Amino acid sequence: MSSQSPPVLPVTDLQQPPAASASQPPLPPHALRAILNSITESVRNGFAQRRPFSELIDRSAFSKPESISDATTRIRKNYSYFRINYLTAIFVILAFSLLSHPFSLLLLLGLVCSWLFLFLFRASDQPLVLFGRTFSDRETLGILIVLSVFVVFLTSVGSLIISALLVGVGIVCAHGAFRAPEDLFLDDVPENANTSFLSSFIGSAASNVVSSAAPIVAAARV
Repeated sequence: MSSQSPPVLPVTDLQQPPAASASQPPLPPHALRAILNSITESVRNGFAQRRPFSELIDRSAFSKPESISDATTRIRKNYSYFRINYLTAIFVILAFSLLSHPFSLLLLLGLVCSWLFLFLFRASDQPLVLFGRTFSDRETLGILIVLSVFVVFLTSVGSLIISALLVGVGIVCAHGAFRAPEDLFLDDVPENANTSFLSSFIGSAASNVVSSAAPIVAAARV
């Protein structure tokens, strides 16, 4: 009596669903372009509010202040009127200082690029791998902070930036103290114009950049 073999059930090859890609798609190519466009538009709007250069260097308007309080009052009034011109002068001095020291400029650009591409625009599921070692987001942030402290305080970058800012602020204060503001139309200046130098010029730029970069950064960090 021959034994019957057990029936063989047909086996179908079940194709496994493709594994989800561990890495997110790269940032859209227009991401950085949108941020740069926002910065450019804000800078253009800021330059549109600058005062004529002829008013800034009008020799007939310069006179010696009578006292320190008079010089302080002049600086405050002139800042309210020439704040965009003053900021432009400070940034030009800072840019000239960096361009005259290429090594410091390269260090600063490298630091900025490190923050952008290693932390800000890097997807959270793409850990940083250096020399065969994987670094978490917290470790990456700590490395960037240490690198920033080293570049700013232990190289010539920090002293160069501080020196340029001090020179720029000194020139602005000297101009504001010796220029008599009696001929300026200060009634057209808003009352809240006496804010910090940076907030008056880059406040709108910062808000536009944040609004443009927020969805991009959020998508990259999820």
